[in-house]
Amino acid sequence: MAYDADVIVIGAGLAGLAATAELVDAGRRVVLVDQEPEQCVGGQAHWSFGGLFFVDSPEQRRLRIKDSHALALQDWMGTAAFDRPEDHWPRKWAEAYVDFAAGEKRSWLHGQGVRFFPVVGWAERGGYDAQGHGNSVPRFHITWGTGPGLLAPFVERVRAGVARGLVQLRFRHRVTGLSRSAGALDTVTGEVLEASGVERGQASSREVTGTFEFRAQAVIVTSGGIGGNHDLVRAHWPERLGTPPGKMVSGVPAHVDGKMLGIAERAGARLINRDRMWHYTEGIENWNPIWDRHGIRILPGPSSLWLDARGARLPVPLFPGFDTLGTLEHIMGTGHDHTWFVLNQRIIGKEFTLSGSEQNPDLTGKSVRGVIERARSEVPGPVKAFMDHGVDFVVEKDLGALVRGMNALTGHTAAPLVDEAALRRTIAARDREIVNPFTKDLQVTAIRGARKFLGDRLIRAAAPHRILDPKAGPLIAVRLNILTRKTLGGLETDLSSRVLTEGGRPLDGVYAAGEAAGFGGGGVHGYRSLEGTFLGGCLFSGRTAGRAAARQVG
Repeated sequence: MAYDADVIVIGAGLAGLAATAELVDAGRRVVLVDQEPEQCVGGQAHWSFGGLFFVDSPEQRRLRIKDSHALALQDWMGTAAFDRPEDHWPRKWAEAYVDFAAGEKRSWLHGQGVRFFPVVGWAERGGYDAQGHGNSVPRFHITWGTGPGLLAPFVERVRAGVARGLVQLRFRHRVTGLSRSAGALDTVTGEVLEASGVERGQASSREVTGTFEFRAQAVIVTSGGIGGNHDLVRAHWPERLGTPPGKMVSGVPAHVDGKMLGIAERAGARLINRDRMWHYTEGIENWNPIWDRHGIRILPGPSSLWLDARGARLPVPLFPGFDTLGTLEHIMGTGHDHTWFVLNQRIIGKEFTLSGSEQNPDLTGKSVRGVIERARSEVPGPVKAFMDHGVDFVVEKDLGALVRGMNALTGHTAAPLVDEAALRRTIAARDREIVNPFTKDLQVTAIRGARKFLGDRLIRAAAPHRILDPKAGPLIAVRLNILTRKTLGGLETDLSSRVLTEGGRPLDGVYAAGEAAGFGGGGVHGYRSLEGTFLGGCLFSGRTAGRAAARQVG
């Protein structure tokens, strides 16, 4: 039987590009299909901050961070908390990924021209014991050029494959089925959508103009997760995180709908860990949205007071940047979907970074001058734009006005949710702890601990001061929403990225990578992520799938 290619790759995001690039290097013929228009190549990686998890990197060593493979594996396993029979392959993938992050990952990317910002970030700090959740040391490396900078070499490699006649790009091709011919699962069918000139990320037409059918010796599924499909997110919402929120904002466009996962499952693939997901608790509505319900995540420093909907501080260790899903679980038990950051201008100017390539024009544009200007500015431009235009921001000179604005924003003016007198007592008590180098307030301890790290002291953690200090004002309250983002479960795969069936056998010639495979194995992160591991998971699993498929069809 004649084949249209050696391999069909479904999804032109980072994992699909990495897989295709490896196939091109091996001289294999590829059909790369994606339902979105060509200007959307790269998928969600384009919008990312470009964060990557490295272990014992040159950037870490220059900042006197002592990291090791053993420490990183301890952190990963304590964070993942694998506890299910189906965690066999995810655990194997986790071990392999830490090996990759401590080994050739950085040199492999560096050899393709990828460079990194010299200051390493400290995400998901945990706050529990040594074997619990969190990064023991800073490991979050920002790509110079953010998401677009990370994508560039893989896009270039794929386009080189097009020029060599090895790659056919089939955008606006929406897959609806996987089927067999002559016993092998080798046929991909679907609908051709009408051409669309929408800008990247915007909703494209779903008008069908025809159908397609491609055949190949192998198929790689790299179609992403479910974060844009709020109904599916709620359907698989884990009981351990309480009742699903009534209101969520989207960290990804609506076309990230999870439909391909169902198609693969109907073809015989096994989906595992559907209830494991990664949603952020510091989401704000984008004042200048690109897609429907577009949300942006705040990457906070450690100083903002985090309050529940009624104005009470969140419990230890749920401080900004410490435990995303622990915070989500707590919020879902309060009876409200939103929380608050309360801070002042001095803190927001030093500590707020907004996730996303478009929110960081200096880093995305590789502008050294822009980075210097950001460090010198009172409030960075993108953050100031949210202060001026964002619907979730309240900015006032005094606490009374701030609290009235908070209650007005949530529609509780007649029966205020946040009591001014109680909040004043909370902030005043915290401010009293600032005047000594000693404290019983563990958040204040965390601030001082953060500032012992040079990177935080330079650009991420404001010097301890009173929130109510008029010289540090005005005061700011930020309403925080639940922001959908990543699917941590997915198609179960072995260490060659082969998709497995319910019986544990490989599904003939079908591979999966990226978020569709839970970033490896069907859930390499377990219950929680250490951050900087989603893009890297796409790269590692995409590379693995491409190389394995190339061997199969060789």
